[in-house]
Amino acid sequence: MKSKIGQYSFLIKPLLIIADLFIIFSSVFYFSAKDYLNLQFSIYIIFFWILISYYTKFYNVYRYTHTAKILGLTLSQFFIFLLAFFSYFTLFREGELIREQYITVITFIVIITFFKFLFFYLLKKYRLSGGNYRNVIVFGNSKSALNVVSLFSKKQDLGYRFRGFFSDKVSKSKSYSGNIKEGLKFAILHEIEEIYCEVNSLTPQQLKDVRSFTNKNNIELRLIPENKAIYSKSFILEYIGTIPILKPKQLPFERFETHLTKRIFDILFSTLVSVLILSWLLPILWVLVKLDSKGPFFFKQIRDGADGKQFYCYKIRSMKVNGNAHKLGAIKNDKRITNIGAFLRRTSLDELPQFFNVLKGDMSVVGPRPHMNIQTEKYLKEIENYLIRNSVKPGITGLAQVSGFRGEVKKKSDIENRVRLDIFYIENWSFILDLKIVFQTVFNVVKGQEKAY
Repeated sequence: MKSKIGQYSFLIKPLLIIADLFIIFSSVFYFSAKDYLNLQFSIYIIFFWILISYYTKFYNVYRYTHTAKILGLTLSQFFIFLLAFFSYFTLFREGELIREQYITVITFIVIITFFKFLFFYLLKKYRLSGGNYRNVIVFGNSKSALNVVSLFSKKQDLGYRFRGFFSDKVSKSKSYSGNIKEGLKFAILHEIEEIYCEVNSLTPQQLKDVRSFTNKNNIELRLIPENKAIYSKSFILEYIGTIPILKPKQLPFERFETHLTKRIFDILFSTLVSVLILSWLLPILWVLVKLDSKGPFFFKQIRDGADGKQFYCYKIRSMKVNGNAHKLGAIKNDKRITNIGAFLRRTSLDELPQFFNVLKGDMSVVGPRPHMNIQTEKYLKEIENYLIRNSVKPGITGLAQVSGFRGEVKKKSDIENRVRLDIFYIENWSFILDLKIVFQTVFNVVKGQEKAY
């Protein structure tokens, strides 16, 4: 669920980065020697500006951020970036320093700072006029919850539209709209984007249900905490005005840099595999498959990708051409599997064409394995949280596969364990984890796996 209001908000940060880099390069072009603007300098500046802004959180400015906080972010960003900026001339220009460099630096600092504050205040004015708002509801009717309601009503420039509060304890307030269950239904019908929960007004099970609901429906959850909840490691403490609010920590795949890192790795790794291995191995396998049985070399099947986007997943054909190929997965001693196909499946060589899927952007090297559509429909009904694994690109290999959960699903616990490990991967991703999975996959291929059939 996604409200049309603010549906392009995700573009704000990339556009601001591009605008700031444009200001830096324009300042260098106007005041400094033009030969600075070469490819080496450009890559250096872009890399360090983005890297430093990631660590200083320069672009993490929200509708409730204080002006003092923005000033602090600005000072941190420019202090570190100027060290990197002048280091370039020490490293690559033999310590060359000229008067124009200082004019350049002062210019882009002043312009970027001016436009950062200008943009912040223009957004406030825009929200006051009714734009860029977020629909919110509150669960709970304690004093803390009512303080949040009052703040949303008074501070219109924050851009929140309060739609009502819900509590199992009936209230005479005009804003009272029903109990918690009715609140969840209301959130769907009225495109609510944020839910604020007062911790003491909900039971632990209700909080768990609300968090599961918000994850499933792409709604942001905020908690109005009791004192001990402020120290929870699973949440980030923020302030709206003077009211403390807890926000669940951002998951790895909710960050732009995670997708960028994975995509760069996917392209580099898949290109190396394609050039160094597939270029000579696929022709050999083509001859062996064609000699072994009739039919096409490649086998393609529609699978679900990220966010339900479907794509053709490619494999080397390992079975005789049959009518059940898209309905029934391989089982032990499956008579449909050809002689060369058994070898391909045992060594996972039949999966090699999926590196082309990775280069196309449909898959990733590491991620939850895509299932047949008929299996996906079945598991969606039977397995709790199954849909979460479809929130990221499927992978050629994954944590579940290297942990022994691959091949035929004989009992419900087999698929439950796969889903559990896939969700663990999504919630705890790191680049190091991806590398470990890749190395473990290679090791398992060499060693052989019992369920590889």
